[in-house]
Amino acid sequence: MIPHQKNNMISDMLFFNNNDNLIRLSAPLQTDSVVDGPGIRSVVWTQGCIHNCQECHNPHTHSFSAGYDYPIDVLCDEIKSNGFNITLSGGDPFLQPEQCMKVAQYAKSIGLNVWAYSGFCFEDLVKNEQTKNLLKFIDVLVDGKFEIANKSLECKFRGSTNQRLIDVQQSLTRGCIVEWIDPMELIIRNQSELF
Repeated sequence: MIPHQKNNMISDMLFFNNNDNLIRLSAPLQTDSVVDGPGIRSVVWTQGCIHNCQECHNPHTHSFSAGYDYPIDVLCDEIKSNGFNITLSGGDPFLQPEQCMKVAQYAKSIGLNVWAYSGFCFEDLVKNEQTKNLLKFIDVLVDGKFEIANKSLECKFRGSTNQRLIDVQQSLTRGCIVEWIDPMELIIRNQSELF
């Protein structure tokens, strides 16, 4: 069982981008990540974060006035052209839930796997209608703030041991947290049991 983390309650007042056709980004689409989920992935770096995690590796993404607005349709064209699975990161993509939902929904419509990182906890994200709608198009969520006291280089796809890898669709279906398990690890474990 994965413990619930105490975190920020999510209010619609936190959402800062009211333009349905533009997403606020901190950087262009990254098309070569191997650390933001399994395989080679494209990463959408959103702008804006309220969590202020000590020693965050992306502090330039915190300000709501930094970054730039980018057309969602152009971003979706770039994602399709690239063809890699995507990760929504930042910043916190759940502070732009409508815009990120459009991107995630498009990615799913063309058969891509979608991961997202958030400083919010899953239990809080499902309580807000807009963030829950975004979750419906996310395969895996890495949730919780980065905590320097729990930093570990042993954590796969996350920076601290308090953060969880959540199978979002299974969690929504079952009504409880279901931990994501890397299918490649299952294959390796099964093969090692043969010898």
